[in-house]
Amino acid sequence: MEYKQLGNSALNVSRLSLGGMSFHTEEQARPIIHEALDLGINYFDTADLYDKGENERIIGKLLKEQRQHIILATKVGNQWREDGSGWDWNPSKTYIKAAVKESLKRLQTDYIDLYQLHGGTIDDPIDETIEAFEELRQEGWIRAYGISSIRHNVIREYVQRSKIISNMMQYSLFDRRPEEFALDHLANHSVGVLVRGGIAKGLLANKAARAYLGHEISVVKEVQDLLDGQLSGEQQRGHLALAYCWQHPAVASIVIGASSAEQLRQNAEAIKHQPLDLRLYQELQANTPRWQYEKHR
Repeated sequence: MEYKQLGNSALNVSRLSLGGMSFHTEEQARPIIHEALDLGINYFDTADLYDKGENERIIGKLLKEQRQHIILATKVGNQWREDGSGWDWNPSKTYIKAAVKESLKRLQTDYIDLYQLHGGTIDDPIDETIEAFEELRQEGWIRAYGISSIRHNVIREYVQRSKIISNMMQYSLFDRRPEEFALDHLANHSVGVLVRGGIAKGLLANKAARAYLGHEISVVKEVQDLLDGQLSGEQQRGHLALAYCWQHPAVASIVIGASSAEQLRQNAEAIKHQPLDLRLYQELQANTPRWQYEKHR
């Protein structure tokens, strides 16, 4: 496994990391988490939103014995309604400072390495939100904080006004929107990028083509065929797709989900196939769809 400094922080994260959103039981999660640890993965990502906190509880329990050796990250901002019918966006200081205590209990830890705002809009009380994270850091409940956003206007505000060390965002060969602004802007301000969706729900790995993010099935199939035509040896389609994301210097880690230990092991093989040859990188850029964000600019 390779590791990279996350932003300008003291956190060094594995280049491939594990997202726990799909874990619904301890039995399901246990072999995958054990495999992640064996592979050298040290960054584990969850959120209080997932399964109404049950995801945090599962991950916290299974990683408790490894706590000193891992980087534990969770997210806040989506508040479940009391009747369980859904959630509402709440970036207030009061909510964040209350929610962190509940996350700590579920995670069975006395600190969170990376606490992330799970979204955000330009109309939020941004200074108040930042104040909440800063106080939590000073009080020792969190080591660092970041955001999870694809919105240009939100990213600009937090980069300018806060001490975020990271931004999680969707990025793949099927969603190259971050290349327009966010990746370079974050790199220039020493904010690390945590990529989600790097294999596009398996479409850039081994799943059959289907329409995705507004791309017609024919476009998806063309990209799959392009990747397949570049494979050599034991390479798989997903290896090249992940290597493409790692190519930008802003990217610290790619957070992936896994349905099995074997799937995680296969994705980890991508480490061996990066960086991409410059010719191949440029060919992928020239022959995959690129579009821009229309809102939140």
